[in-house]
Amino acid sequence: MKRAGGKGIDRRTLLVGGGAGVGLIVAWAVWPRSYLSNLSVGENETAFGAWLKIATDGRVTVAVPQCEYGQGVYTTLPQVIADELGADWQMVGVEAAPLNPLYANALGSSALFPDLLPERLRETHAVRSALMLTGGSTSMRQFEEPLRQAGAAARAMLCQAAARRWCVDWHACDTAKGFVVHGQQRLKFGELAADAASERVPDPLDLRGGGDNAGRLSGEPLPRLDGPGKVSGSANFAADIRLPNMVHAAIRQGPVGTVRLASIDEAAARAVPGTLHIVKNERWVAVAANNWWAANQALEAIDPRFEIAGRIESETIQQALDAALDGPGERMEATGDLSATFKGATVVTAEYRTGLSLHAAIEPMTATAVWEDGRVRIWVPTQAPGLARTAVADLLRIGVDDVVIHSMLSGGSFGQNLEFLVAQQAALIAREVRKPVQLTWSRGETCSHDRYRAPSAARMTARLGGNGAVLGWLAKIAAPPSGHELADRLVDGAGWAGLGRTMRGTGDPSAVAGARPPYRIGNLAVDHHPAAIGVPTGYLRGGAHGYTAFFTESFIDELAHVADIEAFSFRIAMLGGEPRLARCLSTVASLGGWQGGMAGSGQGLACHAFAGSYIAVMAEASVGADQRVQVDRLVAAVDCGRVINPAIVEQQIEGGLIFGMGAAIGATTGFSGNIADARSFRDLDLPRLATVPEIMVELIASDNEPGGVSDLAVPPVAPAIGNALYAATGVRLRQLPLIPGGE
Repeated sequence: MKRAGGKGIDRRTLLVGGGAGVGLIVAWAVWPRSYLSNLSVGENETAFGAWLKIATDGRVTVAVPQCEYGQGVYTTLPQVIADELGADWQMVGVEAAPLNPLYANALGSSALFPDLLPERLRETHAVRSALMLTGGSTSMRQFEEPLRQAGAAARAMLCQAAARRWCVDWHACDTAKGFVVHGQQRLKFGELAADAASERVPDPLDLRGGGDNAGRLSGEPLPRLDGPGKVSGSANFAADIRLPNMVHAAIRQGPVGTVRLASIDEAAARAVPGTLHIVKNERWVAVAANNWWAANQALEAIDPRFEIAGRIESETIQQALDAALDGPGERMEATGDLSATFKGATVVTAEYRTGLSLHAAIEPMTATAVWEDGRVRIWVPTQAPGLARTAVADLLRIGVDDVVIHSMLSGGSFGQNLEFLVAQQAALIAREVRKPVQLTWSRGETCSHDRYRAPSAARMTARLGGNGAVLGWLAKIAAPPSGHELADRLVDGAGWAGLGRTMRGTGDPSAVAGARPPYRIGNLAVDHHPAAIGVPTGYLRGGAHGYTAFFTESFIDELAHVADIEAFSFRIAMLGGEPRLARCLSTVASLGGWQGGMAGSGQGLACHAFAGSYIAVMAEASVGADQRVQVDRLVAAVDCGRVINPAIVEQQIEGGLIFGMGAAIGATTGFSGNIADARSFRDLDLPRLATVPEIMVELIASDNEPGGVSDLAVPPVAPAIGNALYAATGVRLRQLPLIPGGE
């Protein structure tokens, strides 16, 4: 099939063309497809599908398609396979999965880009475009089932191979601790792997049941597979890559709103010892040197000047939010007849605000790139390797097959590494200097060019009944359409964001995610008022739940006081439809020694549901003599369904509580002259070892399917602390970060 002029119509051209695009995509969605594994196999290894390999020494290697940034997927996902396979945990290893549609994360696509495409096409799109994503607390929810299937298939094949040698029925065989067993007969996995690979996978597969847990790995607090390497320093991050003739690059990007690079002092930069190359771009300048310190010093000497359009200040951001809140919005959620409920009634109103929040990951943005013979290889910590590959290919005007992405461990991220700008920059610099380049942003660059969690403003309105019941609820939320921005920025290279723009309204479901209260309220509505603030925003741990939970749980607390009902009882009375959340709330009140939130108690409650999981948090906080918030204790009760590794769940909840505390009292920035005020960790007022409170976490046993965990603990922390401060001081703080006397 050819165009006039002889240029072929490729799949991508077909998908993004004109008004017939939706019909073409529907047709494309039903085309038959089968995908083969491209998992690399060593000389002494045998592959069992796309998910695992078994070596002759019995070592089991699991391919993990998710970015490991501390959340534990390099342990929990292999643990699923190892449990189903009957492996010896001491013989289990892990490696990053290659790009392949078999590893697509459809749940991640829906979580991060909820209105990119109609729901019926999301899974098809994710698979067909090999959309490998890490984010939105989706790893276990997306991959537990295929991993169990893979482990069960390999177990059956190993049992069949052993049964042939023993001349027995393979159904009478089982596996345990790296052996196939039949009575007193035992054979190691490694002895059977080569023969087993040719066996047929039974249909249906027999998955291990949930009865006898003797010898099972699921549910056990197994040690992390990535822990030893991180402790010893042998684990490789992008900044650890060393290549022959490699140079180190530092970069200075223009302020937000930059139009072009206006001038630089090249002579001053070249005078810095070690300086090798200067690479200029319309919006940035980079220096490559024989060490990063020299490159950064040369950037200081180069004194870049940028031409800027528009003015961005803290005041203009707030003005944009105010204008949006007072302007038209789009209804995103609605139940009942709110207009009739509010008509002529006395209502309670309150307004809340949140500032720009930074990711503040320990690892700055970094990537290592090599340009050779029209192809580029990039070592980068990325939560979206396929999207990064496409973006680099588009920028360099080469085919995606000419871009190789090596996914690295990430030092934190919290959503930061969904972005791929640093990979594009490293590729451009490598092509220019014709040498391997390691580009590392300074901490100042990482702070000032973050894709922040959006600032927001909310006007909350409710009507209370005579018995304290909430009869009507309206949440009007002004915030940038961060989900739309993220889709346009990340997915546009694949041609899909443009189509999504034609199908969606002005309201962004990502910008108000989590705003629907979990409580039984007959008449409610949630409106999004899109705000154009001029600052790029993106996804940060917890997403919009980080501010919508603050609005909801702070306002619920205020309504409880207006109704003169104790805050725990007020919530419990409305949680009849959410028994798992009610149990979390009851557990945390009992575990934490809830005293009713009475004046002077310094105790506050909050609860939240996220990604199929439930959490309640009790905080104890006060205001010190220096007028700084002091958090003394955080208690959490969690129901995240069936737990694969309780130790890692507890780590994620504890880390989320501290992360949420950081966002509640700091981790924010203003803007002055189009430049972020925060330039280093010391500007963020993050929790330190001496200020981290006592933390207690209770995991509630559950037989429900596993829910998301990594984002779960972040949203309820800020409202719990805010409610505790009200109980301690009698002053309601309605703005994040919580700064006494700041309103």
